[in-house]
Amino acid sequence: MARHNIEIARTFLFVPATRPDRFDKAVASGADLVIIDLEDAVAPQDKAEARANVEKWLAAGGRAAVRVNGADTAWFREDLAVAAAAAALVVPKAESAEDIGLVAVFHDRQLPVIPIIESPRGLLAAREICERAGVVRAAFGNVDFAAEIGVDPASHTALAAARSHLVYASAAAGCAPPIDGVTTSVKDQAALLTDARHARALGFTAKLLIHPSHVGLVADVMSPSTDEIRWARDVLASRTSGASVYNGHMVDAPVLRRARRMLAQRHEDTP
Repeated sequence: MARHNIEIARTFLFVPATRPDRFDKAVASGADLVIIDLEDAVAPQDKAEARANVEKWLAAGGRAAVRVNGADTAWFREDLAVAAAAAALVVPKAESAEDIGLVAVFHDRQLPVIPIIESPRGLLAAREICERAGVVRAAFGNVDFAAEIGVDPASHTALAAARSHLVYASAAAGCAPPIDGVTTSVKDQAALLTDARHARALGFTAKLLIHPSHVGLVADVMSPSTDEIRWARDVLASRTSGASVYNGHMVDAPVLRRARRMLAQRHEDTP
């Protein structure tokens, strides 16, 4: 998957590397990008088999990102070797720019990198992480982060500041808006909808998902509405050199950037 497509993707669906029978089904779900998980979803005794599953599927033409185990684990280097054929590399528990630098050492081509910020230390280094070569956009690991600070991972209040910090750090680094963490309930569609709307209100434009049934709902929430798209088209059509006025509101360079970003999320060309 090209860097640009990852920047505007809305749905990132995890599938365990121990379930190769689900790889094609995950792709068929309509998710913008599937992430085959070699990390949390795989028990230590199953790591080798999981890598073999991923290697075989990618060699047969499968396209997905791969979440490797952390750089401080015994599985890191072997995971990276398998992930060399992936569409993108998902790096868990990123806490420094050096963590991302370790990834580049093992690949002849620069894979798009998605670091997951899962700790206060990682959050405080988020700008430097996002500025590292290869990083396309960051993701928020809400479950691990909540455990680190002793709060409920479902609490919007407790994690609002952390989420906003990651949005600001991503923007400061010139990265695409970040990807929000998972909603852990598989069947609670109301909770999923509330979580997705909260994340979008804070500036996230995508979400990590754990079940195919989540894809459509989150894609809708993370997509610009019909009214927003109409506004973006009209703003761009009405622009003049310098600042102008549209529908009683000033239009200048930041407003035009917002309009172009909205249309890009719909894969529309913008002037």
